[in-house]
Amino acid sequence: MQTKPKAGFTLVELLVVIAIIGVLVGLLLPAVQAAREAARRMSCSNNVKQLGLAVHNYHAAYKQLPKLMTGTYGPGNFVIAATGHNRLGLSAMVGMLPFFEQQALWESISNPLDADGNPATTNDVWPPMGGTPLMNASHHAVNTYQPWLTEVPAMRCPSDPGVGLPAAARSNYAFCTGDSAYLSNWGALRDNGVNNFATLSRAAQRGMFIGRKTMRFRDVLDGLANTICMGEITTDLGDEDVRTRAKRSTLTKSDSGQGIRLAGGALSCESFKDPERPQFWASGTGVGNSEQRRGYKWASGRPLYAQINTILPPNREICIDQNYHGNSLIAPPSSRHQGGVHVLMGDGAVKFVTDSIEAGNSNSAQVYEGSSVKPGSKSPFGLWGKLGTRAANETIDEDF
Repeated sequence: MQTKPKAGFTLVELLVVIAIIGVLVGLLLPAVQAAREAARRMSCSNNVKQLGLAVHNYHAAYKQLPKLMTGTYGPGNFVIAATGHNRLGLSAMVGMLPFFEQQALWESISNPLDADGNPATTNDVWPPMGGTPLMNASHHAVNTYQPWLTEVPAMRCPSDPGVGLPAAARSNYAFCTGDSAYLSNWGALRDNGVNNFATLSRAAQRGMFIGRKTMRFRDVLDGLANTICMGEITTDLGDEDVRTRAKRSTLTKSDSGQGIRLAGGALSCESFKDPERPQFWASGTGVGNSEQRRGYKWASGRPLYAQINTILPPNREICIDQNYHGNSLIAPPSSRHQGGVHVLMGDGAVKFVTDSIEAGNSNSAQVYEGSSVKPGSKSPFGLWGKLGTRAANETIDEDF
């Protein structure tokens, strides 16, 4: 009597099926990763769009743009006294808070704040608008003022993996000050017969935002659709990334160390790059301590934390004037997305600008009073520079 052979897979057939499945999984994983990054990029674009709506709603409410490097000021270098101030050092993001659903955080900032809720202790009582978000030996408000330590999801790009300490509270979005770094750390502070910052910054700072100066949509004569309002920045991961840790320029100048405005200034940190890994500095000798890095203090209006300029194209190195993290610097936008960054145009449109955008002559001097590139001149930094200026009378006739 014959018996039927049992149906089943042979060992060879099983191994072939396993091999095919392995190949398919190997092909599928990059596609899954790409799909995830596409979703993160879309989420980031939505964040930028929401910030754009906040800017427009702010302008509709107050007839001006949110002010960059604003706040309170008074005599002396306060620390944590009830009579303290923030030295006009706040980011425009602070004033925008109620316009992107952060009313509760705004209320804690705009009202006096007792850190421990105990009226018997007076050394932790903060005035409205709090203290300076900067942190060094004499200004350590960020250590104890809770609002400056509060991270807001709407300010974070999902593609950026940076989290937690040593940052105070991270942000991935910053404000455009134009195609010159000169006086971006001071802005239009005052004209006092000695430091005529208001006059000089008016000539050099040609973006939608000027530190410590009230700006309006009507100031954007080139058209809101042709002018960058905000852009992305990456937050530092402690890895000597040239986009997130500043190096000191090899050029110096006696007047507040504004050497980076000179011819060659924008590229004056290139020699510090690791020749084998040009996305990183060759050695750990950057400016500032572990807490003074790009994207680490959303509440500070200083260039390192809250500003971009259109001098070097996206994802290039940041180069600072002096060994102080509050100084002016070459500040390109940057992102963790492949090949470029999101920027917010003045009309609220969100654009993705590639790293290869035409950026003119990076060795050129920048625009400032007394420069070979006179105030009112066309931007020396090509299409990229044009997009950063608000009133240079330049037509945008190229796609980007």
